[in-house]
Amino acid sequence: MLRSLNELERCQVSATDGDIGTIRDFLLDDDQWTVRYFVVETSGFCDRQHVLISPISFLHVDWSTRQFHLALMKDTVKMSPNIDTDKPVSRRDERDYSGYYGYPAYWGDSGLWGMSDYPGSLAAHKWREMFVRNVENSADVRLRSANEIRGFRIHASDDPIGEVEGFIIDDQTREVRFIIVDTSSWWSGEKVLVAPKWATRIGWEEKNVYLDLPRQLIKNCPHWNMTLDVNRECQTQLFEHYGRALPGNHRNQPLGSRASRNPASQAS
Repeated sequence: MLRSLNELERCQVSATDGDIGTIRDFLLDDDQWTVRYFVVETSGFCDRQHVLISPISFLHVDWSTRQFHLALMKDTVKMSPNIDTDKPVSRRDERDYSGYYGYPAYWGDSGLWGMSDYPGSLAAHKWREMFVRNVENSADVRLRSANEIRGFRIHASDDPIGEVEGFIIDDQTREVRFIIVDTSSWWSGEKVLVAPKWATRIGWEEKNVYLDLPRQLIKNCPHWNMTLDVNRECQTQLFEHYGRALPGNHRNQPLGSRASRNPASQAS
């Protein structure tokens, strides 16, 4: 199903032999708009304040207790590469991280995660040759903090419309499906959703996100009630309003229902 990243913050993360810490941030790939890493504030088991955890490492998620269980031991996490999460994370950083864990690269193929849309598929197949090849052939794409992007100004094709308040992701693929826009600086504080792939560019220096949608079209869109799920009907209404084609593999099924193609290790 779809969940706000705000809902995932402060969830607990556990290794197979004990507690790791609490989720504090997320690193987003703004090319494919997918959460690539969870930034976890450690609970004192190591000398670092934060560690990176890839969704590839997830064993399962218990939403009733807000607990993410990893297929890793604490010492494995403790000895992982020390990556500065206060700066953009480069492909070189990711190469060191993936090489340490023995994970294949997620980039270089047609899926969100290599040849699949699910991070668990990479845990099931440690394709070392693929990892080496894809690192050598990839551009130095950088990952950005979700907390950094919150507060960025959203510009329609003609005028500003508000600010980034948060993100809605598919909790199976970790794909960012919608940006939550707070329009209180423009009109009466309504929250609206826009798909991140409708952004033409992000101005990192000026902290702006640019959309190819006119402001009036956004103003007239179905407003989002934060107490309700973003279900298939809601998504269909949004895409129809904006005159955009609903992605093919989402059209005929409830959001998040692609679990039938999802490896067992990714069940949540």
